[in-house]
Formats: sequence, C-alpha cells, structure tokens
Amino acid sequence: MRNLFAAFAVLFLAATTFGAGITKKPYGKMPDGTAIEEYTLTNKSGMTMKVITYGGIVTELHVPDKDGKLADVCLGCSSLEEYREGHPYFGAITGRVANRIAKGKFTLDGKEYTLATNNGANHLHGGKVGFDKVVWTAKSDEGETQQALRLYYKSNDGEEGYPGNLKVSVLYVLTDSNSWMIEYSAVTDKATPINLTQHAYFNLAGHASGTIHDHVVTIHADKYTPGDETLIPTGKIEPVKGTPFDFTEPTAIGKRIKEIKADPVGYDLNYVLREEKVASTTKPVATVTEPKSGRVMKVLTSEPGVQFYTGNFLDGKQKGKGGVKYPQYGGFCLETQHYPDSINQKTFPSIVLEPGKTYVHRTVYSFSTVK
Repeated sequence: MRNLFAAFAVLFLAATTFGAGITKKPYGKMPDGTAIEEYTLTNKSGMTMKVITYGGIVTELHVPDKDGKLADVCLGCSSLEEYREGHPYFGAITGRVANRIAKGKFTLDGKEYTLATNNGANHLHGGKVGFDKVVWTAKSDEGETQQALRLYYKSNDGEEGYPGNLKVSVLYVLTDSNSWMIEYSAVTDKATPINLTQHAYFNLAGHASGTIHDHVVTIHADKYTPGDETLIPTGKIEPVKGTPFDFTEPTAIGKRIKEIKADPVGYDLNYVLREEKVASTTKPVATVTEPKSGRVMKVLTSEPGVQFYTGNFLDGKQKGKGGVKYPQYGGFCLETQHYPDSINQKTFPSIVLEPGKTYVHRTVYSFSTVK
C-alpha cells in the first residue's frame, strides 16, 4: 500500500481514454452568492464519483455489480438546498474533530476550550458549522490510471471554539482498479485536536434499495471502546467476543442487531483495529459484501479505529436523491478515525497536532465483485 499512496505525488496531466476524466459544472450558490461546483470523476471502467465543494460531499458513487451494471451506492440529497436544509452528514468531510467530545470541553496546554454542544450535551463532528458545512476550494488532476480532486480549506483560529489556524487538504482519488482513495493532511500554527473522516453512507445494493440487513461484514478488530448512553467512551477497551459487536468472522448486519441494547437499536461504536506486526501505510480493516449484487467493499486505513454505524437514526423521513425516503438501516458507515473523545481520554491515541508537524490520514474504499 505504501507504493499505492506514493502515486499521489505523481498525478499525470494527460487526458484519459474510454470516457475517463474529470468534468466540472455549477451546483448552486450559497446565500452570500458563493458558487458551489460539482466535479464528476470517471474511470476507464465507468465507475463514477460526484463531489461538490460544499462540505467536500460525495453526492454519488456509481459502482459495477457482478454483471457490470452500475448503481449509485451512496446515500445523499438531490440538491444544494436539500443539503443545506439538514442531513445526517451524507458523504461529507467531518471535522475539525469527527465523532464526539464529551460536554463540548477539553483542556490543552493548560487552557480549557469550550465548543458547541450540538449532540445533546456533547460536541459532534466539528460543531454547528463543521467542515461538512463549509465551502472548500477544489483543484482537479486527470491521470493515465486515476482521476484526482484535491480540496482545500483554512479553519481560522477560534472557529467553532478550536485553537490554531489549521490548513487542511483532502485528496480524493478514483483509480482504474475501482478504488476510492483518500488522503487527509493538515498543518497548524497552534496545538489543536484534529480527527478527520469521511461520513459516506453505503448501501451496496444501491442507495434506494431498502435496508442493509443482508450485507455481510467482517471487521478486523478484537476489541471496541464501550460508551455511555450518549456514546461517549467510558475509557475502557473491551473484547468483542461474546457480544453482538463481534464481526471477526463474516456476519450479516441484521443477524444480531436486535440484541443491542440502545435507543435507537443498531450499531454505532468504535472498533479498536488490530496493529500489524509489520508497519505499513495502511492496513485492511473491514470487508462488506452484498450477496445479491455481488458487490464487495474493502476498507484499508492508517487510523487506529473505525466507527461502524448502521443508520439507526434514519427514520423514513429523510428526503434522499430522487425523492427517496431513506428507512432506518438504509445505509452503513465505516468511518476511519481516532477514537471518540480522545482529547479527554489520556489512555487513547492522541489527536493533538503540534506546530511544525503534519497530520496525515489515509483511507481506501476498494470495490470488486463476487459471483
């Protein structure tokens, strides 16, 4: 995987064949008149990804099934207006700190910081106006074997209560081998917490295909971080064996979901990923198979954790693409990340970025098929 990501540094400028390439068109305007653009990345096999500069949102991801038929496997909205009206982070970049921070407070270098509490008593996904709701600057590159889009954003000191001027870059790459590769990077002029992720909701049968109960999941994690009723980690790390959270062997999502004691019922927890004996840029962490279409999605990441979420809070009221109403369990997320509330949990891997250092996070969603 190290060589795979080394290709990020060499993005060829020549146009590709078989319809592969990148196109751009207007997607709408913000209330202040700022233009939002939509980029369409297409590879040589016809796999297509659409991205808008509002929130860095991946609005569509068309992936072939076992017969070569394409379907859009990402949940989303139909227009900028619908995204701005409110949605559960469909396909968006989340940060400055993804997931939850207890009580919206943390102390860093002896100073206490207070953030918005936009998820009950806690802070979630960067606050009221997190990275999912800002306008990113985009630059595209067409290559011989991949299409790439780089997104840029500067988060000013004090934005949403966070310290430091943070310069962020997120690179989306669509390869001819049907992989969506992501590289996040950031630098700061003051110590600050950072934990970026992509919040895509997947349904490998197609975004409007009902629930994901039949999807078969494997997660390479023997442990998880249990949380309280508000999903803030207790600080413990416990084994998955003997619990409904055990996906160490291929298991259908719906098989044990009703055994989970939560409101609403469903999976929404952070898995502690296994450490590889040999250090590498990324490691395989999960595989999901949809039996009818034969689509398979493998996840690789450089991060220590992944949040597995099954759309528990979808309630059939959320308006999706084409007017579809997404039901509960209509999609799943595998959000590669550091653990929730790490800034307040001293035994968890640190999410503090210091001046002079560079934050780097790499993730791959690789698609294939089985008969």
